[in-house]
Amino acid sequence: MSENHPQIAPPSSRRTPLIVGIAVLVVLAVVGGVVWSRSGDDATAAGGEANEKVVLGTVGASDPYWQVLVDEAAQQGIDLEVKDFADYTQPNPALSEGELDINQFQHIVYLAQYNVANDDDIVPLGSTAIYPLGLYSSQVDSVDDIEDGDTVVVPDDDSNQARGLLILQSAGLITLKDGGSIYSTLADIDESASRVQVKAIKADLTPTSLPDVAAAIINNDFVEKAGLKFEDALATDDPEDPNALPYVNIFAVRAEDRDNPTLLKLVEIYQDTQSVLDGVQDVSGGTAELVKIPQADLQASLDDVEADTEAQQ
Repeated sequence: MSENHPQIAPPSSRRTPLIVGIAVLVVLAVVGGVVWSRSGDDATAAGGEANEKVVLGTVGASDPYWQVLVDEAAQQGIDLEVKDFADYTQPNPALSEGELDINQFQHIVYLAQYNVANDDDIVPLGSTAIYPLGLYSSQVDSVDDIEDGDTVVVPDDDSNQARGLLILQSAGLITLKDGGSIYSTLADIDESASRVQVKAIKADLTPTSLPDVAAAIINNDFVEKAGLKFEDALATDDPEDPNALPYVNIFAVRAEDRDNPTLLKLVEIYQDTQSVLDGVQDVSGGTAELVKIPQADLQASLDDVEADTEAQQ
């Protein structure tokens, strides 16, 4: 990773908020998406040895940088297959069940809440980036143009719902009881002190809701796919806030694979291959804050958020 992307210090409070000569590629249908992989005849490293197979799951595998990662990994001894999943609820169970060796789609808060809810022990292996979450509209040009009583939608998964609500509060659209936290839900909205009505829907449906609502919190993955521009966001959170560590996106593995040298090497290839990082920035419209955070710090953040999540129950 280039040095001009700063690392993020641990939060002061846990309660506040993968190119060389291209070989044959095979694109297969899977769970409503695509798979990037090398053909069997090409699954060898530059020295002629057989590559070690790794299956990675993600949401958004059609993004071009995944092909770059597949090609670079092959040159360094890893036969990488990238499986695409339709939504965020699928890659963690697939990892736990052994369908995947590693996944990369979630931030620490999402993983913590998944682990607690499912009594699982998936762990972070490496960091990728923090992506700002944004509020978008097809009806108005600024937050000030949103009228009292209008409806705004947020993603319905717990982690992104809370993050979206905090953005709405910072924008002056709602007030959260007790100031809000990474655990806030719709029930924590002080309706009498809020300007808008808030509804929660599936994250992949928030872009299609825009014709019917004043504005929507839309995950970074879906912005350009919906024909939107990142620069058109009415409001975003701040990825450089020290309290943003729990929202860093990660590679995740089963606990027994936390020291797996092949998987650690794959993370290193991703983090140190400039063409991959450039591709990530292209897809994010330049909004990604690329970070390289030690595995121990990621695990410590996960442990803290898991403990806080359990305490909320």
